[in-house]
Amino acid sequence: MNFGIDRLLADPELRKPLEGQRVALVAHPASVTKDLVHSLDALIAAGVNVTSAFGPQHGLKGDKQDNMVETADERDPVHGIPVFSLYGEVRRPSAAMMDTADVFLFDLQDLGCRIYTFVTTLLYLLEAAAEGGKSVWVLDRPNPAGRPVEGTTLLPGQESFVGAGPMPMRHGLTLGEMGHWFVRHFQLDVDYQVIAMEGWEPLAGPGFGWPQDRIWINPSPNAANLNMARAYAGTVMIEGATVSEGRGTTRPLEVLFGAPDLDAKAILAEMERIAPEWMAGCALRECWFEPTFHKHQGTLCSALMIHAEGGFYDHGAFKPWRLQALAFKAIRNLYPDYPLWRDFPYEYEFDRLAIDVINGGPALREWVDDRSALPGDLDALARADEAAWRAEVADLLLYPA
Repeated sequence: MNFGIDRLLADPELRKPLEGQRVALVAHPASVTKDLVHSLDALIAAGVNVTSAFGPQHGLKGDKQDNMVETADERDPVHGIPVFSLYGEVRRPSAAMMDTADVFLFDLQDLGCRIYTFVTTLLYLLEAAAEGGKSVWVLDRPNPAGRPVEGTTLLPGQESFVGAGPMPMRHGLTLGEMGHWFVRHFQLDVDYQVIAMEGWEPLAGPGFGWPQDRIWINPSPNAANLNMARAYAGTVMIEGATVSEGRGTTRPLEVLFGAPDLDAKAILAEMERIAPEWMAGCALRECWFEPTFHKHQGTLCSALMIHAEGGFYDHGAFKPWRLQALAFKAIRNLYPDYPLWRDFPYEYEFDRLAIDVINGGPALREWVDDRSALPGDLDALARADEAAWRAEVADLLLYPA
C-alpha cells in the first residue's frame, strides 16, 4: 500500500499544483516514506519548494519526552529553512509563521485518539489557514487503532489542546477524514484537500488499521508499538491519575496501572467480578516495574500489563476506554480512600482535574467515585455517544470497508 506522502512523491500530476508555490511541512519522526526517507528530505529532493517546517508536540525530532515540555523554534541545519514549534511559545501558528508558505502539507502519524494532540494541531492549522487564505493538504496515514469508536463525547465548554471538539475518545478516523469533519463542523472557509492512501484496509487482519508491510516508528517518544496504539484510548487516562502509566519503563502506556501500594492480583479479580465483558479482546498479565523517572520513580510497582496483540487480540471485542474505566473502578472499590485523581496543571488547563480534561467532562470520574454506579450506567452514556458519532461521520469515510 501507499501512504499519502508516497503517492505525492510518485505522481507528478499530484505535485503539479505545488509548482510556483511556497510549501510548508508539518512533520515528526514518523513522517517518512516507504523507504524510510524523512518527508522533508524527500519533498525537497523531488523539487518541491519547501520554505518552512513545523513540529508538533514532542518536536520535529520527537526528542521531548513528557507533556508540557516545550520545543523552541530553530533553523534546519541541512536545508537552512526555519522550523517552527507548535508546542512552544505558541500552539496555534502565528500570522508570521503562516506567511512563510502558501500551501501547508500535514504529514503526521496519528493514534486515532481525541487526546493525541496532533488532532488539535490540525484544527489550529486549518483555522489559521482559513484566516490567512492558505491551503492545507493532509498527506494521509493509517489510523493504527482502526475504525472502532469508543467513549463519551467531549462536552461543550470542555475544549482544550487535548479536546479539539465534540468527538469521542476513540474516533475511528484518519487525520485526512478528521480534517473534513473539522471543516464541516466548524464551518471553515479553507482550501482543504487530502492526498489519500492507496490500499489501506482498516478492517483487514492481523493489523486492523496498521499495514503489515510497514514498520512502526514512534510518532511520539512513548508510542513504542502497535500494542500501545491500540490500548492508548484507555491508558492515556492514567495521565490524570496518581498511578503510573509506565513512563520511565520500556513499555509506557501499555499498563492499566502501576503503584507500590496496590495489589494487582486483587484488582484483577475485582475487575472480573464487576464487568468481565469489558476485559474481552486482550490478555491481562500481572507484572512489576520500577520507573527510572516520572511517577513512583525508583519504587517497585505492582501492575497489570495489557496484551492487545498476537492471538490474544480480538479487534471487535477490545474496548480500551471501558477497560481502563473498569481498572479505576476496581481500585476505588478495593481502596475507597485512595488518592486516585492527580491534581496538577495538564496541557495548559489549570482549573480542571486532569482526568476531566482528558475525558472532556466529569462523567467517567463521577462514575468511578460513585459506589452505587454500575457498569451499565457508563455503558449507556457511551453507547449513545458512539452511535451518534458513527452516524455523523459516516459520509466522510475515505476508505470504506
